[in-house]
Amino acid sequence: MATETTPLHRVRVFDAFRHRDFRVLWSGQVVSLIGDAAFFTALGWRAFTLVGSSRLGIVFLAQGIGLLTTLLIGGALADRIPRRTMMIASDLARFAVVGVLAIFDATGNLTFELLLVLTFLNGLGDGFFFPAVGGIVPLVVEQAALPSANSLIGVARWGSFIVGPALAASLYSATGSAVVFALDAASFVASAALLWFVRPRAVEPEAKEGTFREIGAGVRYVAGIPWLWVTIALFAVILMLQLAPQQVLMPELVSDHFGRGVGSYGLLTAVFGIGTVTGTLVFGQTQPRRRRGVVNYAFWLANSLAIAALALSPWFELAAFFALIRGFCVGFGVAMWETMLQELVPVHLLSRVVSLDFFGSFGLMPVGLAFAAAIAGLASAGTIIAGGAIASAAMIAVTMTRPWLRAVE
Repeated sequence: MATETTPLHRVRVFDAFRHRDFRVLWSGQVVSLIGDAAFFTALGWRAFTLVGSSRLGIVFLAQGIGLLTTLLIGGALADRIPRRTMMIASDLARFAVVGVLAIFDATGNLTFELLLVLTFLNGLGDGFFFPAVGGIVPLVVEQAALPSANSLIGVARWGSFIVGPALAASLYSATGSAVVFALDAASFVASAALLWFVRPRAVEPEAKEGTFREIGAGVRYVAGIPWLWVTIALFAVILMLQLAPQQVLMPELVSDHFGRGVGSYGLLTAVFGIGTVTGTLVFGQTQPRRRRGVVNYAFWLANSLAIAALALSPWFELAAFFALIRGFCVGFGVAMWETMLQELVPVHLLSRVVSLDFFGSFGLMPVGLAFAAAIAGLASAGTIIAGGAIASAAMIAVTMTRPWLRAVE
């Protein structure tokens, strides 16, 4: 009997583009993600010029609190009502919020208090959007194309961190922050318009129990599966120990340890972005299927070790190399994790699980940011960043020995 084989040279990373609805969804996400990346770049600098560095963190904290406030509710709603509807409503709500911000900024009436309110409202909209977009991907492609779909969405996500800030910098310097905010508002309209033409498969919802009971059902599901709840809980701690110190102390590392300026700081970010795009594309092409639990953790282990090596590197060029390596690991690891969720979690629970993943993973970040700032003067930036990364690597390595992780295919 003849069997059909997949040619080794076939470019599998683009398989999801064969699906018309995915192409439309992806196009909307490209526009929206670039707008978001430009928005946050402009928001940081505008907040700095408005209130100074001492209160800059409060602005981003307001955004984060808004996100965490609605994440779990958004996950429950996205498993009950059409996810496309949730995404369109969120896009239009965020268009209104960011549009108001642009108007007040353009007219010279923007205040710190108003900025806090609007960034909080924008975070609320994000909390409704993220669980819905995480759950809609399996509804616009066949299961075999999920690795490709997540890879391509990853390219849009990580690529936006390269394009968006560059776009914001050029527009901000030429026309001011209000134009960047208006551009982001317009990107939400473009995303919503494209989503209108997406026709995802219908999901049969469970019997309506009420939002909080449905959140509880999602929690019980996650709590019954070790590879889910352990990973979410573990990465809440890891991001607190590992990501938060980088956000607070990386500028100091570049300045004091390497003796370089903002250009080199931006270069590390750009090199990391190149690595993430590359890692995402490699995942979409290779699409590993065996022992995915251990393989995924191996990439996160390599990422932690690369962070420690970057922080302790004696030369900037070597640090840039490790930034590239960790970018590759993050791009590959995130695409694999998202594919595992979409393939292994029942579709009627997927948005709730995605929301719990977001909520759990980032719930301790405010604690990590505050702690990193508090201990910043007790040791060098490199020592603190490397210490958090090495502790994270140890926890990941221990978890990799668990039988339940090795059993995840």
